[in-house]
Amino acid sequence: MINFTVGPVQSSEKVRMIGAENVPYFRTPEFSAVMLENEKLIKEFAGAEENARAVFITGSGTASMEASVINMFGKEDKLLIVNGGSFGARFVEICEIHEIPHTAIMLEHGKKLTQDMLDNYRGQGFTGFLVNLHETSTGVLYDADMIGRFCREEGLLLVVDAISAFLADQFNMAQVGADIMITGSQKALACPPGISLIVMSERAVSRIESRKVSSLYFDLKSALKNAERGQTPFTPAVGTLLQINARLKEIKESGGVEAEHKKIAALAADFRERIADLPLDICSESLSNAVTPLAVRNCSAYDIFMIIKDEYDMWICPNGGDMRDKIFRVGHIGCLTVEDNKKLSDALHDLVKRNILK
Repeated sequence: MINFTVGPVQSSEKVRMIGAENVPYFRTPEFSAVMLENEKLIKEFAGAEENARAVFITGSGTASMEASVINMFGKEDKLLIVNGGSFGARFVEICEIHEIPHTAIMLEHGKKLTQDMLDNYRGQGFTGFLVNLHETSTGVLYDADMIGRFCREEGLLLVVDAISAFLADQFNMAQVGADIMITGSQKALACPPGISLIVMSERAVSRIESRKVSSLYFDLKSALKNAERGQTPFTPAVGTLLQINARLKEIKESGGVEAEHKKIAALAADFRERIADLPLDICSESLSNAVTPLAVRNCSAYDIFMIIKDEYDMWICPNGGDMRDKIFRVGHIGCLTVEDNKKLSDALHDLVKRNILK
């Protein structure tokens, strides 16, 4: 099977080999050294400031989304949330559960956030801003620099979920002025799922350390304290953290984050060119390199997903809810090649010949 989803994605041979080994004991100087190197490289690739910190949470990206929100904000705050799809809605749900006052900027599927939209929320007493840099469910990439300027001008703390954008799209924490960046192991890091991570600016660390959180597992003060010695407060997904270390060093040795951006962008451009003549519509006003969202015209997107899986031995990414039969997505992250693109393009063209894709 060739995996064109947006997570979990295909891993390199080196990463896969680590997954086949016995998991070592982790309360050791050797594992601490690995974790300190992980933090250093993640900060470098995120463009974080020198005094920023990074912690690794054993849990999916949603775990770090929730941990970030409850450690940074409370009932005394007022948050502005970009809600353009399933993951923007998840930030809304987290705030509802924890009774944190919030307002959602509601966007139609595939529509980008504009300066005029942001300007409608000036001077309204907001204290924080939550955004999924790449709304993975619709494929829309938001303008991080525009959001960063707005937050600086309005004095807002900025939390950025870059789970599917990290390494695929240009993003520099210090340049944008982001206080938190979240990502996960199973996206462009191309490791198994199970680890999400939070990079925090010095300002975010100071705020987190000053607040009391009603959580044991998600109290980032404990994670920060343990990370000083390269450890975690609870048993982590040790094997995945070792795979992340190997993957980060692969990226560093291959030219760093800029080279990774270019590789993923080239794969995305190649695929989009190959399918330009098909009865499919790219349905995002602002595309990420990570994924191509494709709207069907006279068939079911979910049916296309199933046929590609069952008859062509490839996974593409389905959608749920009201997008289930309208949109499928093709990912460009992970260990993919131009030859893989050709195989998927050939399969989609074959579906046209069979009068299934029309």
